[in-house]
Amino acid sequence: MYINIQKASQISDTLPHIILVESAHDIPEERLHKVELDFIKNDQSENKQFTFNRFDYQVFVCIVNKQGAEHIRKEAFRKQGNSMLGLLAEYGIKELLIEDYSKDNFGLFLAEGIALGAYKFNKYKTVEKKKKGISTLFVYNKAISERAIELANISIEATYWSRNLLNEPQSVLNAQTISEEFIKMGESTGIKVEVFNKRKIESLKMGGLLAVNLGSPIPPTFTIMEWKPENAKNKQPYIFVGKGVVFDTGGVNIKTGSFMTNMQMDMGGAAAASTAIYAIAKAKLPVYVIAIIPATDNRPGQNAYTPGDIITMHNGKTVEVLNTDAEGRMILGDALSYAQNYNPKIVIDLATLTGAAARAIGKYGIVAMRNEDADIEDLNQASLNVFERLVEFPMWEEYEELIKTDVADMKNIGGDEGGAITAGKFLQNFVNYPWIHLDIAGPAMLSSADSYRTKGGSGVGTRLLFDFIINIANK
Repeated sequence: MYINIQKASQISDTLPHIILVESAHDIPEERLHKVELDFIKNDQSENKQFTFNRFDYQVFVCIVNKQGAEHIRKEAFRKQGNSMLGLLAEYGIKELLIEDYSKDNFGLFLAEGIALGAYKFNKYKTVEKKKKGISTLFVYNKAISERAIELANISIEATYWSRNLLNEPQSVLNAQTISEEFIKMGESTGIKVEVFNKRKIESLKMGGLLAVNLGSPIPPTFTIMEWKPENAKNKQPYIFVGKGVVFDTGGVNIKTGSFMTNMQMDMGGAAAASTAIYAIAKAKLPVYVIAIIPATDNRPGQNAYTPGDIITMHNGKTVEVLNTDAEGRMILGDALSYAQNYNPKIVIDLATLTGAAARAIGKYGIVAMRNEDADIEDLNQASLNVFERLVEFPMWEEYEELIKTDVADMKNIGGDEGGAITAGKFLQNFVNYPWIHLDIAGPAMLSSADSYRTKGGSGVGTRLLFDFIINIANK
């Protein structure tokens, strides 16, 4: 259950509350006792968070005085919210009022940080899941609209669903059952959902998806989620393509040591694409959007594909397989090729694609690449708004040389250098429209919490794409 944010029409002293300001001088004097106010103003420490226990309820004072660009300041409020969770749990607080006296009405971002940081995947816990945490946040600020709060709640709910998908074990969430989750999203919002079975995939000659699936006893799926409202502002759809490898052993090139840990999260792109379109539809945004998700696991069993195999892809191009652990680009190639059928305005693919991307920038951002037709400005602005920042890598022609082979049109890996870029160059062979590639390998799977981005599946990409389309709708 996600935390619900509501707009408060008035201040109440019957609830625990946070007085949120950017300077001690901004605290309304009538909201604190004189001794409390004097204590804060005389405090010379670095402490910017104060607690006053009035026995019937608690008063928290948060001073967020972060300087810098707007997106830096918004993130400071989110992180401040997350930092409150320990205190809220200590006092057993279920409902909390946020009195927002910040200069730019950033209290909603503090609420967002609390709500996102409070996420727990405790479905399989027998004791912890019985513990009840905070459930409702009331925000008092006349400048914040009901619509802004509604969109924040939808974003949080969608991110929770994305994290749940990521954290589910493969024994529960396989290529078949993940498509059932997509159907649920459609049934609750009006998204049209079509799931191709293996026979249909074979008829479409999706050689990449079929090759990766050869080692698995569970057949693949290929899901199309379409949100096309009658009042859509665009005729050409925005398309999200998400990598849906529900578990990645590496195939015949099996992963060693701890490299297989958390590989149920190798479908982070699918989680982001599906929950983003869910959020867009739930918000009833007047934008035509499609999500395309190829799904399979990658195993070394049965008749698994092997190094040396030559695969014919959906668009007819051939690929020499040199490493079966470079499977994500194989299934994405088919999906990107299929996206051409919709004459898209732009296609954005998301994938936990390469360790090279994670090593390059860590968990702090998303590696982005694009062709010359794609304008990345709006997506980049959205990435700042939600603090899922993009780092654009080059797509120079020289990198194409690294995936050339004597026996096919291309090979599925390059050399030891520029691994994230050569993966992008591989995918570029399957697009003939404006296209942006997002490698989310760094921030998608976290070994420890990064503020409100919780341990395990972070849900990266959901808020990014949702904010991107909100801005398109508002233009």
